[in-house]
Amino acid sequence: MTKYEKAIYEIIIASHAHLTANEVFEKLMLRYSAVVLATVYNNLNKLCESGLIRKISVEGMPDRYDTVKKHDHLVCRQCGKIMDISFEDLTAPLWEQLGEGFLYYDLKVYYLCPECRNRMHCEEMSDHNG
Repeated sequence: MTKYEKAIYEIIIASHAHLTANEVFEKLMLRYSAVVLATVYNNLNKLCESGLIRKISVEGMPDRYDTVKKHDHLVCRQCGKIMDISFEDLTAPLWEQLGEGFLYYDLKVYYLCPECRNRMHCEEMSDHNG
């Protein structure tokens, strides 16, 4: 593992946020000021391909990176915030239904976060009172 791979891996593992490549880049620059964004992208891809981290892709948002520890995600369709959540592990039932072709799954549940629900409620109230 190169020094950049190792540092990027450590940044992802230490973060409780779901960092974008730009956020990883900003953190990495604190350690290696000469690093360029392309290096971050290349190393994020290598880490994903090797199974050390995973990419979270949500339509209309930049990709985010996370640990491979088994967990699922809640994604707010309004603001795009991503939160970790743990549902019952579906590995065994999926394996039973799909057999040897089953590799892994990535569950994302889309919802409106409490802040966005509250904001929408406040906007509706102001529309009715306006």
